[in-house]
Amino acid sequence: METSIPTIEAEWVACDGCRSLIYGPRFDRDLRVCSGCGRHHRLTAQHRIEQLLDTGSAVRLEPPAVPHDPLAFVDSQPYPQRLDRARAETGLTDAVVCVTGTLLGHPVVAAVMDFRFLGGSLGVAAGEAITAAAEEALRLRQPLIIVTASGGARMQEGALSLMQMAKTSQALGELDRAGVMTVCVLTDPTYGGVAASFATLGDVVLAEPGARIGFAGRRVIEQTIGRELPDRFQTAEFLQEHGLVDAVVSRAALRPTIGTVLDAQGPPAARPVAVPSAGLIRDPEQLAPADPGEIIHGARHPDRPAMLDYLAHLSDGFLELKGDRIGGDCPALIGGLARIDGRAVVVLGFQKGRDTAERLRRNFAMALPHGYRKAARLMRLAAKLGLPVVTLVDTPGAHPGIEAEENGQAWAIAENLRLMAGLPVPIVAVVTGEGGSGGALALAVADRVLAFSGAMYSVISPEGCAAILWKDPAAAHRAAAALQIGARDLLRHGIVDAVIPEPPGGAHADPAGAADRLRTALAEALRDVVAIAPHDRTAQRRRRFRKY
Repeated sequence: METSIPTIEAEWVACDGCRSLIYGPRFDRDLRVCSGCGRHHRLTAQHRIEQLLDTGSAVRLEPPAVPHDPLAFVDSQPYPQRLDRARAETGLTDAVVCVTGTLLGHPVVAAVMDFRFLGGSLGVAAGEAITAAAEEALRLRQPLIIVTASGGARMQEGALSLMQMAKTSQALGELDRAGVMTVCVLTDPTYGGVAASFATLGDVVLAEPGARIGFAGRRVIEQTIGRELPDRFQTAEFLQEHGLVDAVVSRAALRPTIGTVLDAQGPPAARPVAVPSAGLIRDPEQLAPADPGEIIHGARHPDRPAMLDYLAHLSDGFLELKGDRIGGDCPALIGGLARIDGRAVVVLGFQKGRDTAERLRRNFAMALPHGYRKAARLMRLAAKLGLPVVTLVDTPGAHPGIEAEENGQAWAIAENLRLMAGLPVPIVAVVTGEGGSGGALALAVADRVLAFSGAMYSVISPEGCAAILWKDPAAAHRAAAALQIGARDLLRHGIVDAVIPEPPGGAHADPAGAADRLRTALAEALRDVVAIAPHDRTAQRRRRFRKY
């Protein structure tokens, strides 16, 4: 195959989006993205391979032999004539090109679709190519990268085309069972049978900006429901907002983003031979009794570091993955891939927000069911890839609202409790601020549960308890004392395994110092729980919660 991306022959190119003229060589350098409006123009399969894989690493996988015209189909012309013309115009055998190669040094198998070949339609040859690529990834135990561009099924192959949806989905299911990573990149357009099968089954689903993605086409939907659709409908950005895409990634950032995903299955980075002691407190008598009002004030302090603040200090790169893949995302609960102490982990946690606008956008860290289902999805990904899970808990509780109840808040929390109890990979949870009720516990069924010395953890907010039992919200401090919500009592009751001492003045007074202490505590806890055999780990976790 060619070793360099074909260049634009025309000196000037008109953008399909804004119609501005772009200098051809510059258009190539910009990976065929308009510098004016940002429109991502379509690329050939060859372009994609050259853009994503390391130079000179791609080795073509020979396409499997399939029937040329299984139905002897004729419409305005015989199907073989359409195939012959597409092959002559593109130089391809069919709509998918498969290769092995490396991406930033990671060995991969890649299957890349080319829209020029009969609209990237899914026929027997394309389905067989995707399936064969998945089987090669399984044989080599190397990640599979799929780049899609398709209008849907190939009608000229009838029900045989339809069967490719099941065949390719089955192939990706085999990779799931074997723990082999899959990354799907959705480009413009991705519709029909491709969207409803392998394109959306990746462990991580990325999409290019503005890509149109869906099952039924826009015109079909408008004709069916009899009304005009919003402009952003079925765009990558629209789907991300509805929890169906992990990230919308510009073409220039696509290669490093996939590289970050692949790092999750790489070997641990070099770490210090000796992990310094975290100075964890395991004896409650080493903690001075605290005034209930001070506990509440400190745990809720508006300047207290939040999840993203901690990740900026303790993670060697963080890739946020969004959405529950059902129909929503929740900005109150964040999750993704990170490296802590050189170890790849899935990290989950709550984000309260720094100012009023962000706090409102993030529901004051009160997660919706979409957030808990997103967390469950990422924990299952961690189990597939054998990655530890780290959770940072700081929430007043699960969101109490109509939308939350309509979407099954109780069901989502219950599912997380059951899932975490039996998850085969290590789990470390840290209550960094406010641990409110079942909404907090839904991320805290763990092998090791730590808490900052200024944190609180309770079955209900002190104000709620005071209103219900004392009939007086002003009795919150009295309720807090009775509930024993502070770190000293949590440690005494065995709710937490150890307490992380905060810097003088509290975590909000020295966020960097608090992050350093958290990093060391996590490194120590991860080192301990990773060393436990999986069966013993889940048995110990269950015994932990059984004893309460």
